Amino acid sequence: MSAYLELSQVGKTFTRGAASTEVLRDVSLDIAKGEYISIIGHSGCGKSTLLNIVAGLTRATTGGVILDGREVNTPGPDRAVVFQNHSLLPWLTVYDNVRLAVDKVFAGTRSRAERHDWTLHNLDLVQMTHATQKRPGEISGGMKQRVGIARALAMEPKVLLLDEPFGALDALTRAHLQDSVMQIHATLGNTILMITHDVDEAVLLSDRIVMMTNGPSAYVGEVLEVGLPRPRRRLELVSDATYIKAREAVLKFLHERHRYVEAA
Repeated sequence: MSAYLELSQVGKTFTRGAASTEVLRDVSLDIAKGEYISIIGHSGCGKSTLLNIVAGLTRATTGGVILDGREVNTPGPDRAVVFQNHSLLPWLTVYDNVRLAVDKVFAGTRSRAERHDWTLHNLDLVQMTHATQKRPGEISGGMKQRVGIARALAMEPKVLLLDEPFGALDALTRAHLQDSVMQIHATLGNTILMITHDVDEAVLLSDRIVMMTNGPSAYVGEVLEVGLPRPRRRLELVSDATYIKAREAVLKFLHERHRYVEAA
C-alpha cells in the first residue's frame, strides 16, 4: 500500500508554565488514497489532537505529517474538517454557508456561474437542495451536519477529516447520515479520516480501525482491517460473521484498556 497520507512518529506535548503533558507519543500511520480510516479510543487518548495535527490546526512536537508528498504545517483547503458542532454561520443561508467556502477556494479559477453550480452540486450530494434559502436556525441538527459536510466537500479536499461528526445526533438521524457518508465515499472515492467513540459506526464505515491506547502518552495500540465488502447495508451486517468478529475485536481492545484505567 502506497501512503497518500503519512503520519510519521507524531508526538505532542502541551506545556503550561513548568508543567508538561505528553498527549501523543510516536504515532505512525500510512493511509492510502481512497481509504476510510477511523480512530477510536477512550476519552483523553488524544484522538482529536491527532486530527488537529493532520488538519494543521495544531503543530506536532515531534514527527510530522505528509499529504500527497507535501509536509503539513498549516491549515489548508486540501484538508477539510467537519466537527461535532456544525460551525455554520447563523446569519447566512444554507446556500451561502457552502458558497462561502467555494468562493474562498475557487474565486480565481472558476466563474461565478461555475461556483454557483458547484455549490448546488455539493448540496445535492447531501440531499439539501430543498433548503438552500433556510438559515441554520430553521433546520434540524442532522440537516446542519449535512450542510457542514457539503461545505467541506465543496472545497475538493484531498482528505476529509471528521471529528465525531454524528456524536450530537439522535440514533435515527445518525444512521441516516452514516448511510449518506457511505454513499458519498462510494461516489467520490475520497480519503476520509474519522474520529469516533462508536464501535458499530467504526466497523460499518471503515476500511481500517486505528485503536489508540489510553492517555497520557497515547500511541497506536492495534490497527484492525475490517474486511467487509462494499457497498455495505447495515441490516445485512447484523448477523454477518466478519462484522461480528471485527466488532468483538474492537470491544475487546477497549474493554482491556478500560480495565487498565480502573486498576491505575
